[in-house]
Amino acid sequence: MPSIDTLLTFLGIAVLLSLAPGPDNIFVLLQSAMHGTRAGLTVVLGLCTGLLVHTAVVAVGLAALLAASALAFTVLKIAGALYLVWLAWQAFRAPVGEMAPQHADGHPPRRMYWRGVVMNLTNPKVVIFFLAFLPQFVVAERGHVALQLMVFGFVFILATLLVFGAIAWFSGVFGRVLMRSARVQRAMNWFAGTVFLALAGRLALSQR
Repeated sequence: MPSIDTLLTFLGIAVLLSLAPGPDNIFVLLQSAMHGTRAGLTVVLGLCTGLLVHTAVVAVGLAALLAASALAFTVLKIAGALYLVWLAWQAFRAPVGEMAPQHADGHPPRRMYWRGVVMNLTNPKVVIFFLAFLPQFVVAERGHVALQLMVFGFVFILATLLVFGAIAWFSGVFGRVLMRSARVQRAMNWFAGTVFLALAGRLALSQR
């Protein structure tokens, strides 16, 4: 099992990454602003369900690759580092400006929940990001690789639940105002790009 220090470090980074602009948290912000906090929180539960599925897929598949092949580990970490660099580039060059509101025809809890699930599971970048991010904190000497990946996945889901829940709670009042601020958007874009570059460098230099 991961050490407490490692889990706390991972939780802190996961919280910061959850705060960085992305399709999921922007989706939560918009749904909450349009339909209220309860609808936004329901979407968050759906998104976290999708993350649970991604975690299980990564833990089972990646653990087998890491255990069987040093070449697979090298190829995977290079691919992951390149993907993180690409994410940084996308963040640095992301446009800023007012976002157009979306419209929906009703928002019962079940519909909002499944909207969150589908939103997450149909984004292939989530599982690729987990492949690039979670293994950086795995230490083979601490026990079963798949179990460690599941633990980190659950911690990431906890961070997502806390951050996205807060976004849903407050966005009904402040969401539209924040997203209209070009300065806030630009600062968050540069923050996200810097984090992704740091993670890419750490992954590229990592060893089995």
